[in-house]
Amino acid sequence: MTSRPPHTPPPGLAWLNGAEDRAVRPVLRRLCAAPDWADRLLAARPYADTAALLAVNDAAVAALSGDGLDAAVAGHPRIGRPDPADPASAREQRGMADADAALRAEMTELNLAYQERFGHVFLIRATGLTAVQLRDALRARLGNDPAAERAVTRTELGRINALRLTRLAESTATVSTHVLDTGLGRPASGVPVTLAVRLGREGPWTPHATARTDADGRCGGLPDLPGAADTARLTFAVDTPFFPEATVTFRVVPGEHHHVPLLLSPYGHSVYRGS
Repeated sequence: MTSRPPHTPPPGLAWLNGAEDRAVRPVLRRLCAAPDWADRLLAARPYADTAALLAVNDAAVAALSGDGLDAAVAGHPRIGRPDPADPASAREQRGMADADAALRAEMTELNLAYQERFGHVFLIRATGLTAVQLRDALRARLGNDPAAERAVTRTELGRINALRLTRLAESTATVSTHVLDTGLGRPASGVPVTLAVRLGREGPWTPHATARTDADGRCGGLPDLPGAADTARLTFAVDTPFFPEATVTFRVVPGEHHHVPLLLSPYGHSVYRGS
C-alpha cells in the first residue's frame, strides 16, 4: 500500500473538502438524517484532518435540538432489522447474523418494549458487538428513566456518526476503465466518460467526475469514490451507429479498486470487472 505524503488528507476527506455542497449534503444526510447536523459539517469545511472532522461531529451532535435528535434517530433501522437499501446498517449490525431464532425473537420483543417506553428505536453503535451483547445492552437500557436514556441515545448517535465519518474520510475505493473497439481491433481513444455515484439503492445520482479515454483507450485518472457511495455509474459517449452511449452501473466495495472495461462493437457492447 502506498503511503500518503505528510499533511495530505485521505481521499474521502479531500473529496469532502472540495466537492460542491449539492454533492456532499446527500452523503452526509445518508450518514445522519438530521439536517442541522449536515449543515454544521458543511459550514465547517475544509477539514485539516479526520480528527478535526470528528470534533465538529461531536459539537454538532451536542447542539442538536430535541427535534433534530428525533430526526437523526428516525433515520436508523431497528437492531436486527437492517435496511436492505442501506449497506452501512447491515455492516454495522453484522453481529446479529449469527443469532439463533430464539435470540432474534427475544430481540424483537425487547425492541418493541423499548419503542413503547421511549418512543423511538433503540440506538447503539453496534459495530463489533455480538448479538448477545446487543441484547444485554438493550435489556439494561430499558431500565433507564427517559431523561437518562435520551442522553445515552445522543452519545450513541455521536459514536455512530464518528464511525461513519471516519469510514467516509478514509475511503480509498477507486475506479478505472478501458474501452476497446472490437470492430476495429484497437483501443477506443477520446471517448467521453462520466462517473456518477449514488447513496443506497434508491438515492439520486450525483455527478462525480468527467474524463476522456487516452490513446490506449484507458481512463485511469478518475477521482476516488466517496466512502458513502453504494453504487457507481459510468456513462460512455460512444456514438456508434446504434448506441449513442453505453451505461454501466456497479456496486461499490469500500477499499477496493473497480476496473470496468468496455468492449465495444457497432451494434453491441459488453462489460466485466477487471483487475
